[in-house]
Amino acid sequence: MKITVQSIGLTPHEPLESHIEKKVSKLDTFYDKIHECKIFLKVENNADKANKTAEIILAVPGDDIVVKKTSNSFEESLDMCVDTAKKLLIKKKEMA
Repeated sequence: MKITVQSIGLTPHEPLESHIEKKVSKLDTFYDKIHECKIFLKVENNADKANKTAEIILAVPGDDIVVKKTSNSFEESLDMCVDTAKKLLIKKKEMA
């Protein structure tokens, strides 16, 4: 699986990149037909403290899986995205 990270308006630091790699690479264990994983990190322009958005797009046969979450930190947003994507991948595998 090819992993691409795009950050809008920020530069991801090394601990964040390794966190992304570790979390996203586990998705392969739930569904082995993932071709590509695109991750978008963005700081939302609002007054809330919860303004860090992570979006994961998984290229799988059929419809792509898109998950987007916003929270106080990129790690937290990413964790929520991965948890949701995991559930969707398990559901997709059961339907196949």
